[in-house]
Amino acid sequence: MANAEVSLKETMTSIEGALGAALVDYTSGMALGMLGGGKDLDLNIAAAGNTDVIRAKMRTMEHLGLKSDIEDMLITLETQYHVLRPVKGREGNGLFLYLVLNKATSNLAMARHKLARIEAELEV
Repeated sequence: MANAEVSLKETMTSIEGALGAALVDYTSGMALGMLGGGKDLDLNIAAAGNTDVIRAKMRTMEHLGLKSDIEDMLITLETQYHVLRPVKGREGNGLFLYLVLNKATSNLAMARHKLARIEAELEV
């Protein structure tokens, strides 16, 4: 099992094209940890904004009566991929991993696979 700091470091070093990563509490919108980002990628603002995305999807699923869990959500921009992956398990309730990828240098399928493994090993 890995803590948040180790998981974020692994995300940034093992996933090709990673520009930034955060562990976010979607009940408050606060990032519990983050790595990467920069002047063109404010991870605090992105964490808060993507909290609304996660909440909206969960509300919609509830209204539709869907009894399935979200594996991940993908937002595709011209130059980036944004992946939101809710943390499963009893300690992960209300948390999600947020990953920003450079679209030109990343392999989306491999990034999703690695992020799933990192999420499974995360201990909060």
